[in-house]
Amino acid sequence: MTGSRILVTLTLLVAIATVSACGRRSGLDTPYEAAVQARKDASKAHQPVPPEPEKPVVDKKFILDPLI
Repeated sequence: MTGSRILVTLTLLVAIATVSACGRRSGLDTPYEAAVQARKDASKAHQPVPPEPEKPVVDKKFILDPLI
């Protein structure tokens, strides 16, 4: 009984690991890029277009940035 339990446990662990690895791996979109894409998708689908997103402010350097 111990051998069959180990085999079932290992099979379940492999199945869980396989299913959890499904998905798309890519870079993350910034909120601005996502809003621009949403506008393109809405206009392509002939739906109401969301408001124009604001351009992001240029990132200012901070004295502690090199520590990150």
